[in-house]
Amino acid sequence: MNPNELKLIESQRQALLGQLTAAEAAVRRGLDTHGFGSTARAHMERALAHIREAYVAINEINRARSVDQLVNDLIRVQQVMDGATRGKSQRL
Repeated sequence: MNPNELKLIESQRQALLGQLTAAEAAVRRGLDTHGFGSTARAHMERALAHIREAYVAINEINRARSVDQLVNDLIRVQQVMDGATRGKSQRL
């Protein structure tokens, strides 16, 4: 690749990172919105995880999880949190 091609790729990478940052900020603002229920919030939280993982994929090639790996990890975390919540409510 010649220097101009590398410059173009880096410019596109920076533009994409800026778009991801803007998307993350917008989704975070949405998390503060109330009245849409837990399903909408769960989707926004999942969207944030995907945005962050995309950021990793762009900045650290071969370090990002696949979509399936990310989803499985998120499911496991949710199961642990649900178990902790159930355990806490049973102790009360």
